[in-house]
Amino acid sequence: MTTDNLQDKVDITFIGAGPTGLFGAFYAGLRGLSVKLIDALPHPGGQLRALYPEKTILDVPGFPAVKADTLVNELQKQAFQWNPIVCLEERALGLTPLNDAANCEDPVCWKIETDKAIHPSRSVVITAGIGAFQPIRLGIPSLGEYEGHGVEYFIQDAETYRDSRVLVVGGGDSAVDWAINLSRIAEHVTLIHRREGFRAFESSVHDLYASSVEVKTHYELKEIQGSGKVESATIFQNKTREEESLQVDQIFLALGFKADLGVIKKWGLETTNRRYIKVNARMETNLDGVYAAGDIALEENEDPLNLIVTGFSEAAIAVNHAYARLVEEGSVFPGHTSERAAKT
Repeated sequence: MTTDNLQDKVDITFIGAGPTGLFGAFYAGLRGLSVKLIDALPHPGGQLRALYPEKTILDVPGFPAVKADTLVNELQKQAFQWNPIVCLEERALGLTPLNDAANCEDPVCWKIETDKAIHPSRSVVITAGIGAFQPIRLGIPSLGEYEGHGVEYFIQDAETYRDSRVLVVGGGDSAVDWAINLSRIAEHVTLIHRREGFRAFESSVHDLYASSVEVKTHYELKEIQGSGKVESATIFQNKTREEESLQVDQIFLALGFKADLGVIKKWGLETTNRRYIKVNARMETNLDGVYAAGDIALEENEDPLNLIVTGFSEAAIAVNHAYARLVEEGSVFPGHTSERAAKT
């Protein structure tokens, strides 16, 4: 493990380089702060790039529709114009105050320990998305045999589904969106959901029923068959218990993920509502100089939204309040960028 010179602290470090972290890095650079990004993945973009690179996103301002991978590329381009220090494939393990020997001019500075280095920082914004996550699996005995051989929990390349018979299982945004997208290139797509209503945008559900996708509600997956790879699946109607066999080549289980704060739970942060870091309206945690934003952050007694657009807003709030803490007589309000442009 290497140790950064504790005198070479950056102003603000983002733990997590997903959409919220990338926008936060941009905004911090806009305010003239030195920035570092740390992420366990080999590339920026978080879940969007790792799990849903070809998912079509409909609720980001300025884009009537945009692929997740394209959005990440634009966010990265926006953030990297300020030349932040980017540390990828580094898993954050610990967060502790710097000792007096670091000669920190702030009330509290922090050191972030990863599996590769120790990073000193005057402030920290945790933008780690949903934290550690594992896909929700069905209790089907044969399931493990076909994982990676026709059964997948996320789609990296939609082209691998071209001309295939696909079964999509789930009722959320990911299931609905992918069923629609895959129907354009697959031979046939069937979507099954265990109940009538969907947990997806109403417009997406409308598009689903207008597409060529065969939708079966009140159906569940019972068994998978095949010789070394998926060849068929048995589904059942959960009201009548009637079974049906489908000839399928690939099964996409879009059942969501179990989220957990993982090692973050050991950092002394107050949490709320199971898996969220507790923040106030300024996105401050209970630790001085440590903020949280995006899907990992939640104000007490509030319901989580977990939207990309709210993550952007929370990142800006955290950065502006961090700026006011770091800069003597610094203002939370940065002024309007349009006003700056008019003066140059």
